[in-house]
This record gives sequence, C-alpha cells and structure tokens, in this order.
Amino acid sequence: MSDHGRPTPRRRQRPEEKEEEEDKISSSSGKSVAAKGPPWWSEKRIWAAALAFRAANALLIQTYFNPDEHWQSLEVAHRVVFGYGHLTWEWKKGIRSYLHPLVFALLYKVLGFLRLDTPWFMAKAPRLLQSLFASIGDVYMYKLSKLIFDEHVARWALFCQLMNWFMFFCITRTLSNSLETVLTVVGLFYWLASSGSSRQLSVASRKLGLFIAALACAVRPTSAITWLYVGVLYLIRMQSRLHFLFFEVVPIGILVLAMSCLLDWWMYGSFTIVPLNFLRFNFFSSGGDYYGTHPWHWYFTQGFPSMLLTFLPYAVIGILKSKEWRISGLIAWVLGIYSVLGHKEFRFVLPVLPIALIFSGYSLSVMSKPDLLDMKRRKYQPGNKCPSRVQLAVLFLVATNVPMALYMSSIHQRGSEDVMIYLSKEAHKGKVRSILFLMPCHSTPYYSTLHHDLPMRFLDCTPSDTKGILDESDRFMIDPLGFVMSMFTNSSLPSHLVLFSSEEKQLRELLISYSFDEIKRFFHAHFKVDRDLQASVVVYSLT
Repeated sequence: MSDHGRPTPRRRQRPEEKEEEEDKISSSSGKSVAAKGPPWWSEKRIWAAALAFRAANALLIQTYFNPDEHWQSLEVAHRVVFGYGHLTWEWKKGIRSYLHPLVFALLYKVLGFLRLDTPWFMAKAPRLLQSLFASIGDVYMYKLSKLIFDEHVARWALFCQLMNWFMFFCITRTLSNSLETVLTVVGLFYWLASSGSSRQLSVASRKLGLFIAALACAVRPTSAITWLYVGVLYLIRMQSRLHFLFFEVVPIGILVLAMSCLLDWWMYGSFTIVPLNFLRFNFFSSGGDYYGTHPWHWYFTQGFPSMLLTFLPYAVIGILKSKEWRISGLIAWVLGIYSVLGHKEFRFVLPVLPIALIFSGYSLSVMSKPDLLDMKRRKYQPGNKCPSRVQLAVLFLVATNVPMALYMSSIHQRGSEDVMIYLSKEAHKGKVRSILFLMPCHSTPYYSTLHHDLPMRFLDCTPSDTKGILDESDRFMIDPLGFVMSMFTNSSLPSHLVLFSSEEKQLRELLISYSFDEIKRFFHAHFKVDRDLQASVVVYSLT
C-alpha cells in the first residue's frame, strides 16, 4: 500500500529457472515462466533497436492518410519558419495550439540553417523526427508492460507493438495523435510506477506522470478523456484526496496551461485559450460532424478491431486471462466516450492501441508457457519438428500484419505525396509558376512539401455558419465541368493543374481546349475509400 492508500500494481513474478536438469516448470502455475533476460534486453539496446526500426518505418511511409498530418502541423511550422504556408480555418478560430507545430518548426529552423531544406529532407525529416518520439514510446510501452506484468510479457508486448500494422502505419506520421500516444504511454508508466516506490520517489514519479499527462492534454485536449479515468480511479483509492488535488494536480495543471496559453498568445497575437475553444467546437457544438458521422458502435464493431486486426482475439484473451480490469477498463472508457461523438476517426483512439497490444502480449506469453515443456520433450524426440502453438501464432500475426503494413504505408494513396515531391523538384528548376488543385480540399500536402513561395490554390472547405451552404469542394464534386468552366471564366489560368483521374475523365476535353496537356500521372489507389475510385493523380501543364 502506498502512502496515499493506493494499492500497488499486482505483479506476476516468475520463478527463476536453473540450468538443464535443475529446471522445474509447472504448467499449472498461473504465473509466467521464463529465464532471466539476456543482456540484449537492456533498455538501452531495446531503445537503439526501436529507434532503428522506427527510422526505417518512417522512411517506408510514402502514402497519404489524413490531412492533419500536413495541414495542422507541418504547414503551420513551415509558415512560422519560412514566412509562407497556409493556415486553415481552425487557426483563425483559435482551436489549435501552436505547441505541436513548433516541434517541427525547430526542425525546419535547423534544416534551413544547415541548408538542408531540399525536397527529400523536407518530405522525410519530419517523420524521422517523429520516429525518435515513437521509439521512446516503444521503450516505455515495454517498461509499462514489465511494470504491470513481468519481463516475459513485456517482450511479447514489444513484439506486438512493432508488428501491429496500424501502429506501423500511423505512429511515425506527424499527427498530434501520434505524439499524444507516446506521451500517454510514458505518462501511464510514471503514474503507475509511483505506487511501487519509496515515498520520495513515489511523489516525484507521480508528479512527473501528472506533468506528462498535462502536456498530452496541451498537445491534444481530448487526451483529458484518458486522464480523467486514471485520475478518478486514483482518487477513489487514496486517502489524502484534497492534498493530492490542491498541491499536485492543480499546480501542475495551471503551470502547463499557463505555458501553453502564453505560447499561443505570443503566436496568435491575442490571448487565446485553445483547450476551451477546442472542446467548445468538437464537443459542445458537434462541429466535427461537418466532416462526416458514423454509428455510435463504430469504434467497437469496426474502428478499433480494424486497428488491432489479427491481434484482436489475443487482446481479448489477454484481458480475460489477466483480469487487470482497471487497465483494460481504460480501453472501454475511451472507446465509449468517443462513441458518443458523431464524427469518428481511427486516429482518435490511437492512444489506447498500445494498451490493447500489451494484453495481446500477455496472451502470447501465457501461450508460450506450455511450449517450454514441449522444448524439453523435443530434446528426446529429435524427429518431431512440428511448430509449437506460439510459433504458429507468431507466423500468423506476422503474415497478416506485415503485408498490410507495407501495402498501406508504401502503396495505398501514395499519389498525393508523389505529386508534391515531383512539383517541388520542378519548381526548384523554375518550371512551375502557379498550381491549381482541382480535387477535394486538403487532398495533398502543400507548401511544407513544395517549399517554394509561388501562388497555389485549392478548393476551400471551410465550414459555413449557415447550414445547407455547400463549400467549393462539394460544389466541384457535384458538377466538376460546370465548376471549372465558371472558374476559368472568372480567373487567370495556372501553369499547372492537379486532379484525380476520377474527375479528369469529365474535364479532359475542357482542359485540352484551354491548351492544357497531361505531363505526369502518378498511381494513387487500387480501391476507393469514401468517394469514387481515385486511381491516379494527374498533372496538367499550360502549353
């Protein structure tokens, strides 16, 4: 029991194994059985391996997933450092904090100072920086698993983290959700570690956990959903509630909020409380519904199961066998609260994906215990070469997740990224004067990848204060030909046009009549997502 009345996390300790004939393995034991970890499993080596893995992960990401990866982080950072870049309507309403973009602004500043702001570095360096944060998250996920269960479970949990297709697909992207996920795992580790330490270390660890939690909320205010659950459970079990609230939670919360508000005040030029504006728009006014809604059960029946994919049954079994209801309850809580909101996205629940993968690791750890006995028997039956249960499970998970990860990261919807890298190189050669994007708004990166200060225009999709008013993007999708004819009549022609092949079919003759010729075509996707099949991205040039 800690000094504040909080019970320490239940650990499943393993009996130490002796060499050869001294080994005693009990298959009926409910505790994991594994030998003491070799030197390779030191945290420094784990971090080095995770860093190398995530760096390769970042370089393999060549596809477009969500506009916020570019438009709410890199585009803002590019404007801060280089003086040009587009700010979306969210920045005009003050519902985004500059804290996350400034991380990448520092990177851009270094690249500019070293004159490394070339097309390749501008496209790859931000994800490489995020890979550093992701590798830290991997290490702390290992440490958190070891804290909750034991080292044997932690190794399997790390395997699950590295092999999961969605984690590979998303964690090295420059989304605020990716950084939020890392901060959530790190914060949970220090929070739970506080109950198993001496009084002085316990308070220090808890305060560090609180600071990281507050930082996660500053990066993304909806992170408060996670920490509300953790905090309430803690309060229920402790004795000195008022002392904890008024001498730890409130001071640390006020400190981080003040720092965040001062930063935003400086960047916005006026006093702005971003968390309040964010919650007011997304929760109290359902502003996110403008971008589409899903059924209430979507996270439980489609969203989260798709993220786990074949890890799902192992996570469920791990939850049931481990009986760590407080930890697994966090997953249900987050999915439940986000289910209340109409607008739903995979990335919103990314912070609890590592928690689910910890339970997958627990399941694999339990499954591997009988295999230790099988290995003993096989010493006397060399002809028996059938794979064990856990080996079959590993092969199954690798075979189902690795192809999915590589396809989604390197092939599906890659045209949006390829076209901007191409245009960046062409602009560097002086061959591009202006660009018009005739496609749904925010379908490609923008100035942060082009990195040239020349006129560009995309179809606006700012939410209207009046319901029923269609934005430019919607009007174009309803009647591409009529929209473009009106646009060409009332404005000057760009030197380059970018559009999807699905709309190009309707506009080709019109573009040729205005002296536009196709100069480049990039593969984009094999199947449609939420619109007609956008098989390729096409570039036209004015001759």
